Amino acid sequence: MSFKSGFVTIVGRPNVGKSTLMNRFAGEKIAIISEKPQTTRNSIKAMVTEETSQIIFIDTPGMHKPKTKLGEYMVSVVQESLNEVDIVLFLVEATDAEPGAGDQYIAEQLKELKTPVFLLINKIDLVKKEQLLYVIDSYKNLMDFEAIIPISAANNEGIDIVLNEIRKKLPEGPKYFPDDMLTDQPEKAIVAELIREKILMLLSDEVPHGVGVEVSTFKERPNKNLIDISATIYCEKSSHKPIIIGKEGKMLKKIGSQSREDIERFLGVKVYLELWVKVKDDWRNSESMLKTLGYSK
Repeated sequence: MSFKSGFVTIVGRPNVGKSTLMNRFAGEKIAIISEKPQTTRNSIKAMVTEETSQIIFIDTPGMHKPKTKLGEYMVSVVQESLNEVDIVLFLVEATDAEPGAGDQYIAEQLKELKTPVFLLINKIDLVKKEQLLYVIDSYKNLMDFEAIIPISAANNEGIDIVLNEIRKKLPEGPKYFPDDMLTDQPEKAIVAELIREKILMLLSDEVPHGVGVEVSTFKERPNKNLIDISATIYCEKSSHKPIIIGKEGKMLKKIGSQSREDIERFLGVKVYLELWVKVKDDWRNSESMLKTLGYSK
């Protein structure tokens, strides 16, 4: 039997569940999740390797109108991912009765492609069957979809159907990555993202978008099942620094404690985590800072 392989990108508006779906495909937490839009900033690859196939999923930032150099970078990541894939998964929400301006904009971009596009209607666990049928009917005329599949990424509903449909469309090809490789993200990058996820979860709406995390130290202690990690949290305004640190350092300790639990789960070893907070004015428009934090090509 011939081996099949291919690249599959996940696109959609910010906060429709792309990273949750990515983690569901991977079976591991490799993309951070938050209710706040534009959580994902980079393109993240996850590999699903089986006996006769290898699917490389690409999670992208949500499509939006950029307001900063970081935003421009995020949009360019999405555009690039569309140009070199075999299948596109267009993710929308079942809670949206009809396509809004954002979904219509994305559909217009996808119409230009010769690539098969699957429409995945996510969060079906939040609506009744009658509403879901109405949503399917209102979305099906957006463009010519290869398939329309209702799913719940959070509850693992419809995921096997999506995988089966992808396998049918995969071209014959090589095994691009080793069997045991789950993601192309370096461990330091995932650790930085896990810390940023906790900041997104614990802090108010204004602060997180202006936050970046750099892991400066990642060192395993000799003869000990322990890794020392030092990371700097960058914020854009001096007024944000005390919010991140909190009264008597309590918020920073909470960020550190919750981050450490996820990092230890991911790395499979004990971690000593040290966090620092620095102010870098308007860093999202600084080419050098974007490069430092890994948001550059």
